[in-house]
Amino acid sequence: MDFAANHKWIERMSVFRNLCVLLLLMSLSACGGSSPFIAGDDADTTTDGGGDDGTDPATGVGGDDDLPPGTTNPSPDRSIVRFEPTEEDGGEVGDGFATVFNYDAENDEFEVDNLAFDGANVYRRVVFVGDPADPTDDSDLIGAARVYASDGTFTDEFGDPDATIGQFQHRLLYGFSEDGKVRYAIVRTGQYVEYGFGGFLYERRGGVTLPTSGQAGYTGTYSALRDFSGRGGLEYASGDMTMAIDFEDFNDGDAVQGQVFNRRIFDINGNDITNDIVNEINGDEIPTLVFTVGPGVLTSSGEISGQVGSNIVNDDGTLIGFETGNYYAILEGDNAENVVGIIVSTHIDPRAGGATVRETGGFTLERGGG
Repeated sequence: MDFAANHKWIERMSVFRNLCVLLLLMSLSACGGSSPFIAGDDADTTTDGGGDDGTDPATGVGGDDDLPPGTTNPSPDRSIVRFEPTEEDGGEVGDGFATVFNYDAENDEFEVDNLAFDGANVYRRVVFVGDPADPTDDSDLIGAARVYASDGTFTDEFGDPDATIGQFQHRLLYGFSEDGKVRYAIVRTGQYVEYGFGGFLYERRGGVTLPTSGQAGYTGTYSALRDFSGRGGLEYASGDMTMAIDFEDFNDGDAVQGQVFNRRIFDINGNDITNDIVNEINGDEIPTLVFTVGPGVLTSSGEISGQVGSNIVNDDGTLIGFETGNYYAILEGDNAENVVGIIVSTHIDPRAGGATVRETGGFTLERGGG
């Protein structure tokens, strides 16, 4: 699926942070600020600084603190974009630093701005196995998302042309619906002992007509990047996903259920390491990530937000919590046929070391499944 070239995805710059780069201590900072998102001529994603109702975009859209920053005063007939909150907006330290996701459809590349040591800011497709010259090879997909990497080296144009500067390890996932009406991008780096600098965006292009009765089922795929607090490194995750909405109940915001299952974990080179984790949690597979069901999760503009979690069986046979986190999503279409969203969950790595895993996943789902 191709999009018009050079669409710019612009999100906020962030605040100050100190992080350890692998075993070296480095102090890195950036200034705060904001820029509007530019999605193309057919999109209406105005960030107008608040509306007639007096809402303050700094506290969330329309006064809803559960939604990430982005389009202010959203409505069902408008395009909507959301981006990762910075630490100032309630995110983790280092979140929301990526300020431009500029997709070049002709060359199938991204330009990403405001992330240190990612080469010339160009992210190119990654192929794990198979023919690297064949861009249609499915081996360059995690789930249904395309995978991109920044350059590993950079040459100082004023220095020795044979000397190169080593760059940090960055990866980007890009997922979209077949009709291009919903899409997401996630970028993370594994070069920091704490969570690194990165960001995500998700959007719908166009509006939505929400049903007023009945239920709808959705199916699709889930693709994720996994970074760590407590050690460096990056991993991938993929899985199947279903979601369902009851448009009649609850009366306050309807009810939404969802689950991510059949998850597989891969190292940075695409090798399946799922069993390394499963063997440490007394199970046969990675546990299913489940939406918490409750009222008040669906807005009149078609946005959804809520909590997620998973459980594992302890050594004594009791069920204990494993993952916790949040999901964010947007419905799109005349019959609410598309969904795009992001899930951010964390858990203690059961492997040696006890680091915390942060899994940032994106999904696009289509109506018609159950």
